[in-house]
Amino acid sequence: MLFNSYEYLFYFLPLSLAAFFLLGRRARWAVAALVVASLVFYSWWNPKYLPLILASISFNFAVGQLLRRGSGHAQAVLACGIGANLLLLGVFKYADFVVRNATDLSGLPLALPHIVLPLGISFFTFTQIAYLVDVHRGKAKEPSFVNYALFVSFFPHLLAGPILHHSEMMPQFASPSNKRPQPFHLAAGLFLLAIGLVKKVCIADPLAPVVASGFDHPESISVLAAWLAVLAYTLQIYFDFSGYTDMALGAARMFNIQMPVNFDSPYHSTDIREFWRRWHITLSRFLREYLYIPLGGNRHGLVRTAANVMATFLLGGLWHGAAWTFVAWGALHGFGLLCVRVWERTGRRLPRVLAWATTFVFVMLTWVFFRASSLDAAWMMLRTLAGGSAVAEPWRGALQRALASDTQTSPMLVGATLVVGLVVITLRRNSNVMALDFRPTWPRGALVAIGLVWSVLQLGKVTPFLYFNF
Repeated sequence: MLFNSYEYLFYFLPLSLAAFFLLGRRARWAVAALVVASLVFYSWWNPKYLPLILASISFNFAVGQLLRRGSGHAQAVLACGIGANLLLLGVFKYADFVVRNATDLSGLPLALPHIVLPLGISFFTFTQIAYLVDVHRGKAKEPSFVNYALFVSFFPHLLAGPILHHSEMMPQFASPSNKRPQPFHLAAGLFLLAIGLVKKVCIADPLAPVVASGFDHPESISVLAAWLAVLAYTLQIYFDFSGYTDMALGAARMFNIQMPVNFDSPYHSTDIREFWRRWHITLSRFLREYLYIPLGGNRHGLVRTAANVMATFLLGGLWHGAAWTFVAWGALHGFGLLCVRVWERTGRRLPRVLAWATTFVFVMLTWVFFRASSLDAAWMMLRTLAGGSAVAEPWRGALQRALASDTQTSPMLVGATLVVGLVVITLRRNSNVMALDFRPTWPRGALVAIGLVWSVLQLGKVTPFLYFNF
């Protein structure tokens, strides 16, 4: 079920809120009702994958119980638990990738398994790996299966994050006061949900045709059309994913639950390290705490640190998708972070504007690998960006050409959307700040109503969120 659908906005979310708060006086019933609602939310796409998530939850809860009770084999139990999770993720997400590459290397005609990727598997798998490690470290324990099931399946974060820590969520789920409706949180959550819906429907979606036109045919577009496509994707992926996150945090807030922030104006960054402190923050936290630091972090000299950084970013890139384009994207960001480290050792500093521009262009160009269908397509797009195209046309012609197959979107609308998107990413007050100092005043209420109504009117053509693919 998509956040940007009539079923979710008008039926599922209101009914889930009503059931949760009506049963609030009986805490276990309220939690159980929310678990059932979350499983219905997940199985709406395809019920046959419901047993998969239930089996994953049951297995990891059992492993967590073994770790919680303690034994002389805790290290082996943890390794088996993590290994089983990675095996599950590997089979569903990387089987085709492995077989395809084995075919290319060996020349043998191996048949691809064509396994369909279940929604959210990357996110609920990483969430549970973090839980097992935290139990082993003594930072988490959960004796109740229903409570654990809610921690994993809570529908606002289930499909595309944020990636949660057990310790930051369970006290909120256990709080009796959180099981009673609180008008302030309902209003603040609706406000944040409206912001996210506007980001998705009014900014990200109108840019999709320009992105598709450019990246589908990088060899036959002009330099200007290529730059428009890359800029459009830079804005699309941010407003799409941060819009999803705002809607997720807003829905959770309506249940009196505050999930961790996942974006903090990442395009304000002046170096790649800062970018990763602002972009997909909970994934960065996971990779740092459960991969980079266990590998040794920066504690064993420059060469070992560089190896740890590259390993972390290569695996982080591969986590996003089973393709060499994602590996290349991760490698570029790892290399960029190493360049930042080397530059810092010189003691010099770039002027802030130049540092920002360098970072933004670097991030924008590396998105080419993230979006391209193959490494060859990515190199073709980069070649076109560098002036390797014989096609010449003005910006309006480039937009008209990009939108030739989409008669519902005008070039002027896309141009205006690009301008609005660029303005919004430069503002200092992002959605996190606005939610933090939210006050339920009439002007804000009117803005929420206008944003919701306008966005809902655009939902005739519902498009999935980009990160559902990962």
